[in-house]
Amino acid sequence: MPDPTIPILSTRPLSPALVSEAAAAGISIDVIPFIATEPVDDSALAIRIVELGKKPLVVLFTSANAVEAVAKWTSGNKGWTIFCIGAATRRSVENHFGEGKVADTAESATALSEKIIRWGSQRAREESGGGGQELFFFCGDVRREELPVALKQAGLRVNELIVYRTMATPHAIERAYKGVIFFSPSAVESFFSMNTVTANLPLFAIGQTTAAAIREHTNNPMVIATEPDAALLIRQVIDHFEINK
Repeated sequence: MPDPTIPILSTRPLSPALVSEAAAAGISIDVIPFIATEPVDDSALAIRIVELGKKPLVVLFTSANAVEAVAKWTSGNKGWTIFCIGAATRRSVENHFGEGKVADTAESATALSEKIIRWGSQRAREESGGGGQELFFFCGDVRREELPVALKQAGLRVNELIVYRTMATPHAIERAYKGVIFFSPSAVESFFSMNTVTANLPLFAIGQTTAAAIREHTNNPMVIATEPDAALLIRQVIDHFEINK
């Protein structure tokens, strides 16, 4: 195994297996979380989720954090039709609600909104007198507007329930890294609130939404994951430095 020689910063926790995989390729990853999340602790919200868990709803998740926050109150509900973004969110849905419970998924908010809108149109045609379909969007207190706005503009009724909170945990970085990995727009904002990046430092983004947040701060070269999955992104980090030795 080669000694890790390329220092990289990850702005959220990674599994030991992924850190070891990178180390085997000569990349040393420092993990310094720039955000923290916690479930909303509210009895009224918990009661509502329990009641919603008994109904055959159409549900939307855009993060595994939301899935984890909701699942403990729904007893693994089997009657929901679930749409979600990203491989990690899909895995969490399948772990808590069962395989095959995801009606559809996508790699970005725009792509998912298009799929849901098509689904809603089909449902409206199939149901006599069907109007705008109703969805329940379980989300955090910090979330992008693109998805709910697109759905509402298409005539879908979106009920948003905030089930977890995101807190920035910024740090001033002193070490000279050869790249920085970002997994959410919130982490991007937290990082750049106390740091800048040197010209041409490669930045790595889990998806297009995170990449757009990075572009608000810098025009540095960027590698965007082909799918919003941490394992795939780390492999793209490895491939980047293998190609650019």
